[in-house]
Amino acid sequence: SKEAREKAEAELKKLRSMSPMSAESTVVRNYLDWLLSIPWGKNSKVKQDLNYAQDVLDADHFGLDKVKERIVEYLAVQSRQKKLKGPILCLVGPPGVGKTSLGKSIAKATGREFIRMALGGVRDEAEIRGHRRTYIGSMPGKVIQSMKKAKKSNPLFLLDEIDKMGQDFRGDPSSALLEVLDPEQNSTFMDHYLEVEYDLSSVMFVTTANTLNIPAPLMDRMEIIRIAGYTEDEKIEIAKRHLMPKVIRDHALQPNEFSVGEDAIRGIIQTYTREAGVRSLERELMKLGRKAVTEILRTKKKTVKITAENLADYLGVPRFRFGQVEADDQVGVVTGLAWTEVGGELLTIEGVMMPGKGRMTVTGNLRDVMKESISAAAS
Repeated sequence: SKEAREKAEAELKKLRSMSPMSAESTVVRNYLDWLLSIPWGKNSKVKQDLNYAQDVLDADHFGLDKVKERIVEYLAVQSRQKKLKGPILCLVGPPGVGKTSLGKSIAKATGREFIRMALGGVRDEAEIRGHRRTYIGSMPGKVIQSMKKAKKSNPLFLLDEIDKMGQDFRGDPSSALLEVLDPEQNSTFMDHYLEVEYDLSSVMFVTTANTLNIPAPLMDRMEIIRIAGYTEDEKIEIAKRHLMPKVIRDHALQPNEFSVGEDAIRGIIQTYTREAGVRSLERELMKLGRKAVTEILRTKKKTVKITAENLADYLGVPRFRFGQVEADDQVGVVTGLAWTEVGGELLTIEGVMMPGKGRMTVTGNLRDVMKESISAAAS
């Protein structure tokens, strides 16, 4: 940009009049290096083939039809616009449902460079906007550093775990992100280190979160796309299409040496995992893969087949009862439903009558809604 060119020329003029051995000249040289290494208007060619985008999303993720449909609509609108102005997508869902990998797929579908910036535990505003050059060892913020790594002005920028940001005496990074994510402001993003405006309007921003525990002004700038957990049948398909080939590849097995039947996969889902995503399912399949390799090497077996009948021999005693909390009804115990960040949960509520004045005591870390329910049930 014109402003950046003028700033660079002024710094170069200053550098010429300095001693090469002085500390100040090192600071100026570092500054000029950063200014020259950032992509200024270097855009990669964006793919606008919607059928290709749909194929990429389908190949990488099973199910999630509503989410894919919304992403393709978003890409369709962007392909008609010369300037990328529009909402920032925020993918909200439990862990292990494929939010981060969906961001990678969007980058692949559009032909953009992919950058991921983890925001979990970020508490310092300078992480976003950088430190001023007066500080020793100062550097630009993560946004400018990531743009340097991408080498293009229009990458797909994934802001991971945006709900895990904190704030303390060093500032509020979520407020600093407002400038980055606002289409009206991000064409003139100012990093404290660079001190010149940088255009982020060509960048496609996608954010991910487990819950909507996001500051209201930040949420107002994003379009929320909810990714619910997978159904049992969808998990089985994901295991067959994506997880099993990965297990076979990672454990140097041949497809004819190791197989897990559909009934065994269903058994793992029902009695060994309890989750909305597929991370625990992947861990259990990896465990089966390790045991299969060990068995093949020890016993010189040609094939290892896992079925519902021999599943417990490999994974041990089932951890959960499918669809029930207790095998038999018990006096004074009732089953309740609970909501958690990773999906629904069954829990038991126990009532005990003791001698006293008829007062009700509620134990456990219960919120007001549960206490009201107990009062309503007792009245």
